[in-house]
Amino acid sequence: MGEVGKQVILTYEGVRKLEEELDYLKTVKRKEVTQKIKTALSFGDLSENSEYDEAKNEQAFVEGRVIFLENMLKSAKVIDEDDISTDKVSVGCIVRVKDMEFDEEVDYTIVGSAEADPTKLKISNESPIGQGLIGKKVGEIAEVHVPDGVVKFKILEIKK
Repeated sequence: MGEVGKQVILTYEGVRKLEEELDYLKTVKRKEVTQKIKTALSFGDLSENSEYDEAKNEQAFVEGRVIFLENMLKSAKVIDEDDISTDKVSVGCIVRVKDMEFDEEVDYTIVGSAEADPTKLKISNESPIGQGLIGKKVGEIAEVHVPDGVVKFKILEIKK
């Protein structure tokens, strides 16, 4: 999900979500997986025991995810809302843009890649649109290179 040593940028909401997932994995999911392994072991012969193999795979995934989340939270740079500037587009801000081609207004929240969720218009600062908008001021036009060509966005408003 990113190169090792790369700075992860998170908002406080993003940190909270990752901490919730980590807590769920450590408290609920680990117990579930351990129970599945115990149940599978009770079936006896492990050589043809698909339940045991599945449970061990799930355990490996859960433990891998726990380590991944712990490392991400340890190395994360958390954006403080007070540090978010509304002078120009930056991570943590909400930017209202006008899509020049479709003549429609859209509000994008610029987040770090770990929090990106295009379905909720939370776009990564590393995505083509995110990169195109970062640093722009109200009234400026951002030209974003996408697979289909170039999309132009006019920056209408920047807010926290």
